[in-house]
Amino acid sequence: MGGAGPTGCFCGTALSTVSGQAGSLPLNPSSTADQEPPEVSSFCPPAHSCNDWIGPPDRHSNLRPIVFHIPKNESPVGRRLREFRQETQVWNQQFWANQNVSFRKGKEEFVYSRLKAKGLEMKDETGQKVTLSAEEMADFYKDFLSKNFKKHMCYNREWYKRNFTITFLMGQVAFERAWSRLGWKKTKVGN
Repeated sequence: MGGAGPTGCFCGTALSTVSGQAGSLPLNPSSTADQEPPEVSSFCPPAHSCNDWIGPPDRHSNLRPIVFHIPKNESPVGRRLREFRQETQVWNQQFWANQNVSFRKGKEEFVYSRLKAKGLEMKDETGQKVTLSAEEMADFYKDFLSKNFKKHMCYNREWYKRNFTITFLMGQVAFERAWSRLGWKKTKVGN
């Protein structure tokens, strides 16, 4: 895991590293190399916290990062669940950061090309940014969704797989906790 901050918490580790390797999860196969990796959030909960903390929205992905609490007596199944949730968060953050960069870049190019075709500049004589009508922008949105349909289908398929795995692991953790409570009560009653 990433390094602990001065207060002992793992600030931004859910975004920066998984299994000790920065960027160990593959980006979307169709992502381009010229896209910047998401920056690490500086969000950091108090060191004494015993809960997961949800941070402010990431400026690239617009998703809220989670700093996961690591219990002192974390079971192997609990650890697998936490680490898989962290990996899923990194994967999700990277996908949406890259997707948002592509969207903004494509939108900017679309607006520029439409304005150029009309003989207009990006800004008018008062310095205000020139915009296109909703109908013209609808062409861009439709085209963007069409071009990214397959990418979004792959993302959704992977998202459902990951959520199923997380739900399964959560069930195992809940069963493990219930079993240990029952085992503790039997031992106490037996003495």
